[in-house]
Amino acid sequence: MIQDFESFKAEFNLSKVEACQALYRQNTDRIRIKKEHVAVANLVRIIDSTLRLARAKGFHAMSLRDLSADSGLSIGGLYAYLRSKDDLVHLVQLHGMLLTRRTLHEYIGRVSHPRQRLHAAIRAHVYLSELMQPWFYFSFMEARNLPPRYRQEAVANEREVEDIIHDIIVDGIARQAFGTVDARLVASLSKAMMQDWYLKRRKYRDYDVGPTAYADLICSVLDRYLGAEAAPA
Repeated sequence: MIQDFESFKAEFNLSKVEACQALYRQNTDRIRIKKEHVAVANLVRIIDSTLRLARAKGFHAMSLRDLSADSGLSIGGLYAYLRSKDDLVHLVQLHGMLLTRRTLHEYIGRVSHPRQRLHAAIRAHVYLSELMQPWFYFSFMEARNLPPRYRQEAVANEREVEDIIHDIIVDGIARQAFGTVDARLVASLSKAMMQDWYLKRRKYRDYDVGPTAYADLICSVLDRYLGAEAAPA
């Protein structure tokens, strides 16, 4: 099970590429590049550039010409992947959702005890949001200005993470690893604590708190509230 941010970071680049592979395979109807390795590499560039530009000037202020200059792809090259900024939103949102889902399930799937699974989910989410902070910030801050379909996608992603934590807590209660609590409310509060990490990153830098220490704190708070038992040796 992951304990510290550096261990997680060492595995992350592969996960990011895998998420773009899944993104490509789910969008072969709109992406006109047949060579998967070429398409995946360019999707990484497009998404990274979009998030960088959105953070610097706002998504609505950026243009496809801005994206072309930042990513190094020609306008014609971009049109092989998207036809409009709506398509771009879809690709960026779906990439983050796929990566979040894949990452959380990967790490909670490595352990079986409810307390370990809860810790794995918390750590994976905090560490992922540290590495993908521009996407998490984009999804939260820009979603309110997006068309209804994309706002709904952003809300669905947040709810999916909350549901994963909820299900772990429910299982822990059933297995008497946790005390009896309102699992939905605790999952919601857990998500809010994780959200605070990527929305108020400057505050925690000022406190000299890193991602490992922040994840440790959330896990400790939840252990105390849930009366969590340690996993058997």
